[in-house]
Amino acid sequence: MTPQQARIVHLDDTSPNTRRGGDIRAVLTPTSVGATSGFMGLAIIQPGEQIAEHYHPYSEEFVYVVSGSLEVDLDGVSHSLRPDQGLLVPLDVRHRFRNVGTEEARMVFHLGPLAPRPEMGHVDTEETEHVQAGTMAPPDPAGART
Repeated sequence: MTPQQARIVHLDDTSPNTRRGGDIRAVLTPTSVGATSGFMGLAIIQPGEQIAEHYHPYSEEFVYVVSGSLEVDLDGVSHSLRPDQGLLVPLDVRHRFRNVGTEEARMVFHLGPLAPRPEMGHVDTEETEHVQAGTMAPPDPAGART
């Protein structure tokens, strides 16, 4: 087995994932850098956009708001998130992120530990416009879910 190497990945080197709403970029993943304990990325959410409700049965999700005004619904209860605030989303908690401001919102996310298989890491609980319109993006090759 080859030792893990330090790797730098620029946001521009990632592909947008819009199938659940927003622009989700999986930056540091098992595929991109050989991560073994979790993965990290950036969600870019325009005013009025949302990331559809979902939950993670295997991983905790850590979120840090870099810019913009967000609301997160945790098991149906709404909470405000502002820049420089962090949030821990525990296992099995349904959550949805909504940009309620007038500017782009950016939040860093990290999930860990990794689910044994990508399909075990993320469970959708509502359809997005992309799914309803029949334009769902193909599966993320990195297996990253948020």
